[in-house]
Amino acid sequence: MKFGGTSVEDAKAIDRTAAIVRGRRERGLEAVVVVSAMAKVTDQLLAAAAAAGRDDRAGALAISARLRHRHIDTTADLLDGERFVQLQETINHEFDALDDLLRGIAAVGELTARTNDLVVSFGERLSSRMVAAAFEQRGLQGAHVDARTCIVTDAHYGKAVPQENAIEAKLTELVLPLIEAGQTPVMGGFIGATKEGITTTLGRGGSDYTAALVGGGMHAGAIEIWTDVNGIMTTDPRICPDALRVKTISFEEAAELAYFGAKVLHPATILPAVQKSIPVWVLNSRNAENEGTKITALAPKCASPFKSIAAKKRLTIIDVVASRMLMSHGYLKAVFDVFDKYKCAIDMVSTSEVSISLTVDSNERLPEICEELGKIADVKYEGRKALVCLVGEDIRGHNGIAGQVFSAVSHVNVRMISQGASEINMSFMIDEEDVEEAVRSLHKRFFVNPDETIFDVAARAPIAVKA
Repeated sequence: MKFGGTSVEDAKAIDRTAAIVRGRRERGLEAVVVVSAMAKVTDQLLAAAAAAGRDDRAGALAISARLRHRHIDTTADLLDGERFVQLQETINHEFDALDDLLRGIAAVGELTARTNDLVVSFGERLSSRMVAAAFEQRGLQGAHVDARTCIVTDAHYGKAVPQENAIEAKLTELVLPLIEAGQTPVMGGFIGATKEGITTTLGRGGSDYTAALVGGGMHAGAIEIWTDVNGIMTTDPRICPDALRVKTISFEEAAELAYFGAKVLHPATILPAVQKSIPVWVLNSRNAENEGTKITALAPKCASPFKSIAAKKRLTIIDVVASRMLMSHGYLKAVFDVFDKYKCAIDMVSTSEVSISLTVDSNERLPEICEELGKIADVKYEGRKALVCLVGEDIRGHNGIAGQVFSAVSHVNVRMISQGASEINMSFMIDEEDVEEAVRSLHKRFFVNPDETIFDVAARAPIAVKA
């Protein structure tokens, strides 16, 4: 069971989380709980690290002081007596260590990726201790586990790669005995450590990934991702208030949606579950009675061509044109080798005889990438683009579907199109400012008569009809 930042943001939210876990245990289920940092804490820790890195020691320590008070105040609301005193002491000890670290960064005037991971790890280290103590006081036999003892990774700081065999061995050694003793293990998500014990992080959204790694490593019956929405929706409800909950969806569809902008899941979350055919549930900790969305290896047939529409902003299109390399063997390899060198992931590709258009979501090394590409081709790039992705199990099985999609967005300038690489994904690039209009038009076109076996049509507000 993974609980996100909003599910542990304050004492009231942690109480709700405890009630949900109690409900699972009363059904005879054994639970391992993975928690994110309290809401907004990760962002504040990153800001503190950045402030220290530019020699703003006072600013960094001020952020740390505010976070210290927030954690102690929440602990005071959660615990009483000796438990509060003990945890307050632990929290103060952790923040003293954080303050020393921030002073050290400011003193040397440099923030490395390794040190940044160490700073940001404090969020999950603290929240997991608080939740474990709250569980213990509420009769759930909470047992804190430092995730860094179990989640073994490589040394790619900021986006470490988990070592799944080592993780499974550590979970068997350290977590399984706690479950067998009737306890509820609680660990922080997002953080891990190298085999030498150096703290790492799995990248933003990595708490979901931790939950899937733990679920896979312990051969769980299910992985539950508890968030603040009712599951995977047909699109972002902030754009389309009439968006519907998707009752069931395939692993493959969910992974596509996660990668292409749906923020409910981290893209890599699905993989450990897929490998062991463990169902994943996306549930709402603020509305625990809702059935949520079930993600399974194979989803039932759907009468509608699409399950959901996702959008990913802040992308850049790079056009690589090389007429002098026309039909030249090794040209594509040479281009992609440049992106590989700078570890820059590509979202979408479109090619012709002399040109390649591709999209990236990282501008970090863009000048160096384009300079190197310029040695073999003419290069230009455009920022502020967005990718709109429609996902469905059997797009190719619906005749004329591309025509329907592009007639729905005929008033929007489409810059790039991709279909064919995947049977379940149709994607196109547009300007960022056109995203909401495009998504609303597509949702209105394709979800007017949704399949009631797949979508929660009953929850859609009835439209008032005049007599």
